[in-house]
Amino acid sequence: MRIWFNKTFSTISAVFRNLRQPAPAGEVTLICTHTHSAAAAFLAADESYLEPAGLTGLAYLEWCVIFCHQHNIQLFWPGKEAPLISQYHSLFRAVGTQVMSVAGHDTLALLHDKAVFYSGLSPDVAQTMDFISVNDRDEFDAAVSKLSAKHERLCVKPAVSVFGLGFRILDTHCDSITQLLNGVEYRIPLQELRQGMNNTPQFNTLLVMEHLGGPEWSVDCAGRHGELLCAVQRKKSQLAGHGQSIDNNAEIHDMAIRLTGQYRLNGLFNIQFKEGVNGPRLLEINPRPSGGFGMACLSGANLAHIALQSIRGKTFQPPVIRYGLKVTEINTPVILQEA
Repeated sequence: MRIWFNKTFSTISAVFRNLRQPAPAGEVTLICTHTHSAAAAFLAADESYLEPAGLTGLAYLEWCVIFCHQHNIQLFWPGKEAPLISQYHSLFRAVGTQVMSVAGHDTLALLHDKAVFYSGLSPDVAQTMDFISVNDRDEFDAAVSKLSAKHERLCVKPAVSVFGLGFRILDTHCDSITQLLNGVEYRIPLQELRQGMNNTPQFNTLLVMEHLGGPEWSVDCAGRHGELLCAVQRKKSQLAGHGQSIDNNAEIHDMAIRLTGQYRLNGLFNIQFKEGVNGPRLLEINPRPSGGFGMACLSGANLAHIALQSIRGKTFQPPVIRYGLKVTEINTPVILQEA
């Protein structure tokens, strides 16, 4: 089966390894494209090609259809422009290609904006942290005042963000130079943030939230159009360098089942939770494999193989997950290109 992954995150290499692992030699051919000739994912692919730089939207969609036809792609697993591509499966079927979309276009757009996503989520499906969306300083001040009356610590994060970019804990005691000299990360002085808002009367939606101080779980999932086929919970240690453990939290598992069904999630995706004073709370759903996907598969569950077998309409043996296993990743130096 010829499977194409277009431009996406470098962590897709872990998916490649796990797709190839159980397959007989030659059964699966993994094709990867990227705009950079030294993309790390090329090292794990069977075939690699350059994408035209700067191509987006419908022009990129047209290029994808042509690429599938020219390279006899049987399964297209999109990263770049995934929401757009999810609307045009018929164009790919016309050239003999099946598309693996994690969800429909509206759902993918919803998951991208956490303010809208949280607001529309029923607590019967999953619990989120207490939050207020703001777009100016007055709204920010009101949100801080209201939430401070209920929660000991607050934090902020842009409504549209990846990899936790923009997340900061509001610090009411130290200024930025003290934080800098002490090597404090992920904090921002409340008054300095307010002062900065003087220069930006309106800004993109910012979430003011209760700070969840407990451990975090990253749940790597394989699903089939709303059915959770397998999920591996990685509980992250709160101590640096202590790795992660394969966990089996029943409350988190039940929320993952309901979220998968609610949004008809499909293929490979990741759901993140963090514990607060009232238990685990949903952080986000990532409609793609996570950066720690390879660690999850060390549990005994080859999620990539499970997802592929589901896509092909084949059965698979339910895995025996090794709960309590401690896992981590080790960086390996590689040569991307010869001089």
